[in-house]
Amino acid sequence: MARWEPDARGRLLRTAVDLFCEQGYEATTTAQIAERAGLTKTTLFRLFPDKREILFQGQDALIDLAVDAVHRAPVDSPAIGAVGAAIAAMTDAHLPDHASSRRLAGLIAASPELRERAAFKRSSITAALATALLEHLGSPRRAGLVADIGVRAYYDGFDAWIAADDERSLTEVTLDELANCEADLREIIARSERVPFLSEPDAGH
Repeated sequence: MARWEPDARGRLLRTAVDLFCEQGYEATTTAQIAERAGLTKTTLFRLFPDKREILFQGQDALIDLAVDAVHRAPVDSPAIGAVGAAIAAMTDAHLPDHASSRRLAGLIAASPELRERAAFKRSSITAALATALLEHLGSPRRAGLVADIGVRAYYDGFDAWIAADDERSLTEVTLDELANCEADLREIIARSERVPFLSEPDAGH
């Protein structure tokens, strides 16, 4: 869960997670969420179009943090460093609460509708990072590739963090994951320089 919790939004988020865990996402209604949160349905629908969006209320703020971090990185700095700054900006916005994050991840995994929405969130973050990285890389292909690596590190690092439940922060775990991705990519490139790709024609043809 993210840190930004204006009272009504925060109450709705906590209440929605509790109810979804108690009786399932599909079985929970917006009326039930509003009632337990001590709010009217009118207030809920003024803040969110449906119950699903209560869980994803931090998406735009996360994207803004990530894009701003990329824009603040020196243009001549390594692109992977700019992505690292973006990842750190996003992870720093999360509460350091393994249990709550694990509950939310479990809810999303159990619901096809929420998994679809989570996939859209991931693609939105990736697209925004790719656009921001164009200033550093000048090529949409390269910007998209680096954004893909960064977002994979963010999500894989988050999964590792909630599973480990150790003393390392989410930011430390995700940046370690980014470093591992970079090292793996360098190794793949180094190997490809020594071994011809299967698609390359034989010298005699």
